[in-house]
Amino acid sequence: MLRPMSARLPRRLFLLALLGLSQAACAAPARSEREARTELLERAQAATVGVIAEAVDGAGSVATLGALRVGSGVVIADDGLVLTIGYLILEAERVDLLVDGERRVPARVVAYDLATGFGLLLPLAPLNIAPVPLGRTAGLGTDDPLLIASGLPGGTLSLARLVSRRAFSGYWEYHIEQALFTVPPRGDHSGARLFSLDGELLGIGSLVVSDATGPGGGRLPGNMFVPVDLLVPVLAEMRARGASRDSTRAWLGLNCEEQDGEVRVLRVTREGPAERAGVQPGDRILRIDGSEVGKLETLWKSLWRTGAEPAERDVQLTIRRGGQEHAITVHALDRMATLRRPQGI
Repeated sequence: MLRPMSARLPRRLFLLALLGLSQAACAAPARSEREARTELLERAQAATVGVIAEAVDGAGSVATLGALRVGSGVVIADDGLVLTIGYLILEAERVDLLVDGERRVPARVVAYDLATGFGLLLPLAPLNIAPVPLGRTAGLGTDDPLLIASGLPGGTLSLARLVSRRAFSGYWEYHIEQALFTVPPRGDHSGARLFSLDGELLGIGSLVVSDATGPGGGRLPGNMFVPVDLLVPVLAEMRARGASRDSTRAWLGLNCEEQDGEVRVLRVTREGPAERAGVQPGDRILRIDGSEVGKLETLWKSLWRTGAEPAERDVQLTIRRGGQEHAITVHALDRMATLRRPQGI
């Protein structure tokens, strides 16, 4: 098993050691190439920062994410723009960036993107950190050696292995295509960076999962990373609008899971659309607007169907409760319009 190595070792020796470990998975580079790669990795590691966020009073996300969120981010632009995982800064009142594990720099939220799951932050004082280059995951293969970096105090660099890439449906009304799944699992995954041995950013950490290899893979635990490929087409839009246009979508306030070919409600958001309509934990969702539902992906994609219909609209759910079917009309809302923001924003 690949294990984390202490980031407290001299950085250059540590990175050379990591490159040495990776030789089992790929041919050893020549000495000059290895030294050049080490410099790229040093720059990539230096671009990783900690993210500490406090939610605004009354934020609905506190129920699931807590009022204080701690994770990582990475500098991706010359003006200090930091990319992180969105749930860390969802409904945030205050955000600080932690540089070199010690220095706190206040930052403002530039964007929270519901569709991709990314978040953007801009420091309010210079970071003096060179940005990391954005890579592409199209050429990645399973078993390719990768690195994971955390910006938290005591965080480690560790080798990782890509074991699958596939569509991912989250229980919290979230779906992306081609998510990246790695092993072994990291506990400090929130906003952690996945990067290549050439120092290019490939993904941002989101979750610990029990089935990184996917169906039939033996339920190997690992992490899910949101691929940076999803950022490139919407980065300018996120900077300008605070979110991509795809983030304007219907929201029910449901947490669900797939179980035995059905979708079961785990939780309803307090005072959210589903709760107000009478949906309860334990309900099985059989149909949405007349379409059969057996998978989370089907439920979410049917909810977000594009066309002339606005995000705020009536949605017809057919559920099974206590052995009986019930028809429930839920008035969906635009999720972005429901989020609490600091005063004056």
